[in-house]
Amino acid sequence: MTFEDLGLGAELLQALAESGYTTPTPIQAQAIPVVLMGRDVLGCAQTGTGKTASFTLPMIEILAAGRAKARMPRSLILAPTRELAAQVADNFDKYGKYHNLKKALIIGGESMSDQVALLDRGVDVLIATPGRLLDMFERGRILLNDVKVLVIDEADRMLDMGFIPDVERIVGLLPKIRQTLFFSATLGPEIRRLADAFLMNPKEVTVSPGTSTATTVVQAMAVVEEIDKRETLRHLIRIEEVKNAFIFCNRKRDVDVLFRSLKKHGFDVVQLHGDMAQSARGETLEMFKKGEARLMVCSDVAARGLDVSAVSHVFNFDVPIHAEDYVHRIGRTGRAGMTGHAFTIATPDDGKFIGAIEKLIGNTIPRIEIEGVPALELDMSARRGRGGAARGGSSERPARGGERPGRGERPARGERPARKPREEAAPVEDVVAIDAPQPDIAVIEPPKREERSRGRGRERPEPRHAEPRREETKREEPQQAPREERGGRGRDDRNRGRDDRGRRRGRIDELGIGEMLHPDGVIGFGDHPPDFIIAAVPLPSKISPRDEAEPDDVETDEDETDSVD
Repeated sequence: MTFEDLGLGAELLQALAESGYTTPTPIQAQAIPVVLMGRDVLGCAQTGTGKTASFTLPMIEILAAGRAKARMPRSLILAPTRELAAQVADNFDKYGKYHNLKKALIIGGESMSDQVALLDRGVDVLIATPGRLLDMFERGRILLNDVKVLVIDEADRMLDMGFIPDVERIVGLLPKIRQTLFFSATLGPEIRRLADAFLMNPKEVTVSPGTSTATTVVQAMAVVEEIDKRETLRHLIRIEEVKNAFIFCNRKRDVDVLFRSLKKHGFDVVQLHGDMAQSARGETLEMFKKGEARLMVCSDVAARGLDVSAVSHVFNFDVPIHAEDYVHRIGRTGRAGMTGHAFTIATPDDGKFIGAIEKLIGNTIPRIEIEGVPALELDMSARRGRGGAARGGSSERPARGGERPGRGERPARGERPARKPREEAAPVEDVVAIDAPQPDIAVIEPPKREERSRGRGRERPEPRHAEPRREETKREEPQQAPREERGGRGRDDRNRGRDDRGRRRGRIDELGIGEMLHPDGVIGFGDHPPDFIIAAVPLPSKISPRDEAEPDDVETDEDETDSVD
């Protein structure tokens, strides 16, 4: 079967011929005709089988007729990683070179203003990661009510990375009537549930399930101590005819450590992990594709979807925690019918993980021995933590501060370990005698309480309206003796110039009006209002002696009283 038998147009066939493709892969041969019919597709195939072309080719044919509107893409492709999204965009450029289709790549780490400018012109194909797409939608930069074709690529990887809630929200924003293409390397129960929610009467296409490895990949494994892993890797790189190779680590910090180690030993190596800036990640991947770097130390961010032609080797410096990741890692080699080699460097503590991998793929990984490095056996009973250290089992490692027994050495239930004998007390001569003469130390007594707290302990004054108005002569402070004779600053000295509430008081003039302490330009009477204001207000509880003596001073005219607001 050729691509001409699948119903593709002449422009697509010409672009495929120029790219060197004449025969479709099994997943392409089954999926392309169904997509051209307009049906939903549930595709499952292992990595490296051509899933990307199985939906990009028919999408180009479908979108050839029509015109895009501003901020309203006609199709949407969701990818879990930036590298996979960029690779899909490259496929559209390669296969759609003779079609006038506009595309936009919306991923994190890139300029948002440039991406918004592309959306404003109108795009036929929108390729995005879920996070950046939702960010654009919340900013009002994009509308999704004109999407005719939706593609969810590497759905199982999105499930592992926690993108499924975002994907469900995005699907809820799309039109109900659309064509949905759902591709995954595995079809677990959770993936089935998502497929039932997103797809409508889909055609299931399953070719080479993701739990199987390619027959063109030669696998091998070396079991060594943790301290010998780097030497084992360097030895394998030297003895093998490595054209280019992926070296996978489980953790990002291990990627950096191994990169610097290989760089120190003179290897041509680059690194790639999720904490790097997008520009640096793109430059690194481009260098590796062009052959400027022979080795690339990376995390699982490079285990899915990356299509690097003619990769000769894959090295698992760390055994993957999830067995499915092993299939995706070694799928980077042995692509397009070429022969590849995959080596795994394990420690005795990785026994259970190796057992899960061999159970998944249905084969036993052959063991090899490295010259100069002692070969060990796997401990199938050991349990490894997240960081790779053993937990229990017969192969314990010394902990900080000395040896630490494993779980197998715990005392039986009901028995108590013997207590460690108490250490003898220190000799008497080593203890400093209390009666021994001590050096002279100046003792500083704290200040008295009444001096430390200003205004505390004073009697509260009676309400202002209940006490008689003080005469002007009573407000004058008595003369104090000099400070040397008084022996320090007392309470009276501290409270000089303050009113009964502890606030600083201004100068009192002959009319009984206090000095105004407010800024210039503000008219007011400060804390001491004049006598005529106080006299004009009747006192509810007590009448001052002065008011009783001079009752005629109070205004009683009803007209004047009513006129005051």
